[in-house]
This record gives sequence, structure tokens and C-alpha cells, in this order.
Amino acid sequence: MDKLKAMATFVRIVDGGSLSAAADAQGQSPASVVRSLAALERSLNVRLLNRTTRQLSLTEEGRDYLARCRRILAEVSEAESALQERQKGPSGTVGITAPETFGRYHVAPLVNRFLSDHPAMRVNMVLDDKVVNLVEAGLDLAIRIGHPRDSSLVVRPLGHMSTVVCASPDYLASKGEPLTPQELEHRPCVLFAPQGPLWGFHDRTVRIDPTLVTNQIESARQACIAGLGFGRFYHYQVREALTDGTLVRVLEAFEPDPSPVLLTYPHSQLLSRRVRYVIDWLAPRLTPPQDDRAQP
Repeated sequence: MDKLKAMATFVRIVDGGSLSAAADAQGQSPASVVRSLAALERSLNVRLLNRTTRQLSLTEEGRDYLARCRRILAEVSEAESALQERQKGPSGTVGITAPETFGRYHVAPLVNRFLSDHPAMRVNMVLDDKVVNLVEAGLDLAIRIGHPRDSSLVVRPLGHMSTVVCASPDYLASKGEPLTPQELEHRPCVLFAPQGPLWGFHDRTVRIDPTLVTNQIESARQACIAGLGFGRFYHYQVREALTDGTLVRVLEAFEPDPSPVLLTYPHSQLLSRRVRYVIDWLAPRLTPPQDDRAQP
């Protein structure tokens, strides 16, 4: 008996829900699938499946053996892929998501470089300031800013990023600079919608009453530059405006601790070799733009 083939057949039976479905998937007759399962059970001296004329159900031993079969078959597949990739390099498609502005300036150039160096690879890149569910979106990894809220994700730290409040110099010259965060509750503010109206600072939280709410960072940034009020951003989102003086950083003494910049991916022992390759390639190159005050 070919033990690996029998294990693969067993997994096919469970995934397909029937012996006939497994037979169709493997291009075999139902009788050969029955013989393979029976031989596997005899070799293990346990029953893996309870079988009736209408349905199949896993035994307790079958559930444990199924998990082990999946892991072993995945490792065999990865070992074979590793040998192939050693000869011809990685291939296939990897899905990546990142915040829109950070992705445009810092992730996309690296992806372009990666694809130039690895012509057999393909990348599906989604730049969105909303937190995308990787599994539901069919993506493999994400670059995110902030503490993870999903415990099913593996996180790989890349650095830290400050959260800053800023306004235009003309607005500050006309209306004055706030001395405490509480003043923002009574001053015009521009809100990037996903943030919500509660702005956290080092030792307090304030609720703003926004003059403008927008779902685009660029719109929020331009509104602040135009003098419509105060905006709250990650440092990288307004780095150029702070450098050229079109925005001014305020309330620095009250800023919260910097947020971690993370490369995240689903927690799985079946992480494909091509995804692992992309993660290991990106991580050392994908460092956040420096902000001298962004220390963990």
C-alpha cells in the first residue's frame, strides 16, 4: 500500500463528503477508493470513518488522524515545491494589502522591485485604509499600523509610527494653538472617518465635533492645509506637509505612544512557500519612514 496516496485519498473522502466524490476528484473508481480506505484502516488497526448508506462521519481517531494527514501532506508538498523553487525560483500569486498612502509610497515601490527580480511571481495588491479580512478577501498578508485586534494573525514587527495632530500655519496664526487636548472639543476639526470622533492622547481621550468627515486621508489632509481646522494623522500621512510647512504639528507633549507597524498573516502551519518567501523578502526592506519622536 502507498501510505501517502492512501492518506491523500482519506483526506479527499472527508473533504468531498463521500466515497464517490473522492473517486471523481482522483479519477478513480469508487471501488478502488473503498479498497484504499479499508487498507489504510487495516494498517492502522482503527476505524477512521463511520459509514452508512446515507452519510460518512469521522470517528474520534479519524479526526485526530485527519489533522495529522493534512499536516504531513502539506509538508510533503512544501518539500517538493522547495526543490522545484531551488531550481527555478518562486512562482505563483501572493495577495497583499496595506493602508492606501503608506502602501502607495512605501509598499508599491518594493512590490515593483520584487516583481522585476522575480518574473515568475504575481502580486495582487489592495491598498485600502479599511482593515481588510485576509481570509474573506483571499489575501495572504497585510501591512498594518496599530495593535492587532485579530488573535488569529501572526505579527512581524517592522517599526513604530507617531500619531500627530496638526493644522495649517495660517489657521494657527488666526485662531491660536491649543494648549491641551480638551480644547479640541470646542475647535473645528477634520475627521478621517475610520478613526471615529474619540481621539486618544497620552493620558486622556477627547470627543471632537468634526466640521468635515471624510473617508479619504488625502481629502482630510487637504482640508487641514486649507485651514478648516485640526486633523489627526499618522506621521507618514502628513510627513511632506510638515516638512514643507503647509501643516504644523501641535500638542506634541500629549501624543500617545507610537503605534506599531506590523506585517501580519494568518496563523497557519500550511503557509505556502511562496508567501513565506515574499514575507522574508519584504520584512527587512519595509521599514517605516523615520520620525525621530516615534520611539516604542
